Amino acid sequence: MSIEVENISKLYGSQKALNQVSFKVNKSEIVGFLGPNGAGKSTMMKILTTFIEASEGNAKVNGFDVNSEKQNVQQSVGYLPEHNPLYLDQYVKEYLAFNASVYGVDKKRIQYVVELTGLTPEAHKKIGQLSKGYRQRVGLANALLHNPDVLILDEPTTGLDPNQLVDIRNLIKSLGKEKTVFLSTHIMQEVEAMCDRVIIINKGEIVANKTLKELRDDKEQIVIVEFDYRVETVFLEKLPHVKDVVNVHDFIYEITFATAEDMRSHVFDFAHDNELKILQLNQKNASLESLFRELTANK
Repeated sequence: MSIEVENISKLYGSQKALNQVSFKVNKSEIVGFLGPNGAGKSTMMKILTTFIEASEGNAKVNGFDVNSEKQNVQQSVGYLPEHNPLYLDQYVKEYLAFNASVYGVDKKRIQYVVELTGLTPEAHKKIGQLSKGYRQRVGLANALLHNPDVLILDEPTTGLDPNQLVDIRNLIKSLGKEKTVFLSTHIMQEVEAMCDRVIIINKGEIVANKTLKELRDDKEQIVIVEFDYRVETVFLEKLPHVKDVVNVHDFIYEITFATAEDMRSHVFDFAHDNELKILQLNQKNASLESLFRELTANK
């Protein structure tokens, strides 16, 4: 197990940022850590990287205790914080060389991580001259310098343009084949494209810890049907488990069911019983955005 978190709580005065949080991340797994602003994501990541200590509970990274074996944890982890701290007056390779000396890493590794993160075109510049996206790449290159087993990335795609997003997404997916990647993000498309599993936190507590398929199956499904004749939505609303019915266009209806059961057979039976022809019948999953909103809504 690469990351083990057991009953972690963190207090800032009287405010509880984390409340009895527990989860595990397997080796060579990419896990997305999601939550609204202030949910406790960055606090959890700072605990796992030994920047701060928890008020209660235990955590291990790569088998090392984050409190009693801090140096071993730091050697095992590559960390990209949300607010990427960089020395803007240093050149890219100068900055990486400085950190390589801190890590005790062979400087041949610098060119490797520069190429790996797509920094080659900008490697001759000062960091202060780089765009926000390229500064993120410098931070990611620095996190990879000492070839860690675990990558903890707090909003790694911040500031990247669409082309850069694809490059970094592919890089993270590639790294996930041999390293454990634990990342936070607000971009749901990135989660769907990269992650094996998602952990959702809200108000300091875990509200979901599932694969994307499991998360969707637990919630709802949407069936899109086109009949050969207009139907009053009130009749479709009488189908079992119906949550909402929308007449999208002409004879096309979007029916949301609050169940994981495949409801297309019920729609087919409805059409048969009412002597309607079905011109199309499709099923789609609820969007990750809607599931996220539902799980993190203020109640």
